Amino acid sequence: MTRVLSVASECVPLIKTGGLADVAGALPAALAPHGVGMRTLLPGYRGVMAAQGTAAPVVAELGDLFGGPARIRRAALGETALYLLDAPHLFDRDGGPYLGPDGKDWPDNPQRFAALDRAAAIIARDGIEGWRPQVLHLHDWQAGLAPVYLRQLGVRDVRTLLTIHNVAFQGLAPAHMLGALQLPAHLFTPQGFEYWGRISALKAGIVFADKVSTVSPTYAEELMTPEFGMGMEGVLADRGADFIGILNGIDLKTWTPPYSDTKGKARARAALRAEFGLPEAAGPLCVVISRLSEQKGLDLLIEALPALIENGGQLAVLGAGDPALEAALRAAAERNPTGVALRIGYDEALAHRMIEGGDAILVPSRFEPCGLTQMYGLRYGTLPVVSLTGGLADTVINASAAAMGAGVATGLQFHPVTAQALARTLERLVALYRQPELWQGMVANAMAQPVGWDASAKAYADLFNSMTTA
Repeated sequence: MTRVLSVASECVPLIKTGGLADVAGALPAALAPHGVGMRTLLPGYRGVMAAQGTAAPVVAELGDLFGGPARIRRAALGETALYLLDAPHLFDRDGGPYLGPDGKDWPDNPQRFAALDRAAAIIARDGIEGWRPQVLHLHDWQAGLAPVYLRQLGVRDVRTLLTIHNVAFQGLAPAHMLGALQLPAHLFTPQGFEYWGRISALKAGIVFADKVSTVSPTYAEELMTPEFGMGMEGVLADRGADFIGILNGIDLKTWTPPYSDTKGKARARAALRAEFGLPEAAGPLCVVISRLSEQKGLDLLIEALPALIENGGQLAVLGAGDPALEAALRAAAERNPTGVALRIGYDEALAHRMIEGGDAILVPSRFEPCGLTQMYGLRYGTLPVVSLTGGLADTVINASAAAMGAGVATGLQFHPVTAQALARTLERLVALYRQPELWQGMVANAMAQPVGWDASAKAYADLFNSMTTA
C-alpha cells in the first residue's frame, strides 16, 4: 500500500472555507480501495483543537517552530489518521484560518504555514508512530514550501505532489523574511521561489515538487495562458508532462438526494419556497450558493437577473463576501420580493436544502478551477447553469441542439462570460422549464452523471504509484 501524507490548511468536517477542504476530507477514504493509505496533517486551529480535544495524544515533539513550542497530536478523520500541528503561538486564536476577526490576513501567515510545511518535512524525514510517507500530497500555497524544506533536511526518497486548487492565492512574503522562514537564499531566484522580488510559496511548490496537478483538465490548460495563469503560466508550462489535471469528485454519502422522482423534488421545492418566503411561480426556482465575488460572476448575475425574473423565474441566494454585491442583492430582493430572496452568511444544512429544492443552480464564474456546487446540482437533478470555464466545462453537458437531439444534456453553459450571454442562457432555461418532457429528461441525465470520486481517486492512486515506483 502506497503511504501518502496529505498536507492541507483545511479539511471537512473540521475547518472549511472552500473546495480544498472537501477534497482533503474526501480523498483518504476514496483512495483506500485503490491501495493508497493516506493520512492527513492539519493545523491545530482553536476550533479544530476544541472539536478534537486537546487530550489527543502527543505523538511527536518538534521543539521550537517559528517562535514557540510545537508538537504533533494524533486524532481521527473517520477511519483515517489525522495529525494536528499543535502550535498555540501560531494557531490558537479567534478568527478564520487565514483572516483575523478584522477580515485581514494574519500578518504571520508566512510563518504559520511554513510551520505546517516544516512539520510535514520532519515527518517525511523521521516518520511518525512507525509510519513514514512515501509521498507528500501538498495542497495549495499553504503547503508549497514543503519541497524546499525536504531538500534542506536531506530527504531524497519522499516524492511530492502539489495540487493547485486556485492559482490566484500565491502565498507571497517579503524577501527580508528569508531568514525568518529558514529558507535557503540560493533558491531565491527567478528559477526558484522568487516572484517579482518576493517569496512565493506557491511558486516554490510548482518549481520544486516532483509533480504538479490541478483540479480539472480544462483548468490545467487555462493555467498555461496569461488570462488565467495569474503570472504563473510560464512556470507551469515549464513543468511539461509533470503538470496534469485531475477532476475533483464529491462525497456521495454526504450528498445524496432524499428523493428519486419528480414528486419528491416538488415537495422539496415547495418547502424551500416557504423557507425563503417566495410564492409559487410559473418559472424555475434557481439557487446560488457562493462566495459573493466578481470571480464567481455574481455581478454578471445581478445585471442579467431581469431575464430570469421577468420571465417568471425566481432566485434564492446564500452567500457572503463583497459588501457591494451583498448590497446589490439586497436591493434586488427589495425590488422583487416575490422573485428574489437572500440569506447572507453560510449554512451547510441550508445549502443542502437549497440544492434539494432548487430547479437550477447558477455558477456564472469568470474562472472556476473545478467547482463542486455544479456537481451537487447534477447529483440532485438541480440543473447547472455555468460559464464555459475550468471544471464547469468538464462536468456539464450543454443543452445544445446536438446534445438535446442525442438526449444527453445535463445543464446549460454560456460563453463568453458576460451578463448578456448569461441573460440569454437564463431565457433558454425558462423556455426549457416550460417543456416538461425535455426538462425531466435533462434532470434524469443529470442525476445519472458519475460525480463521485471513483475515477478521480484511481487517477490519483495511479499517479502516486507511478511516483513511488519510478
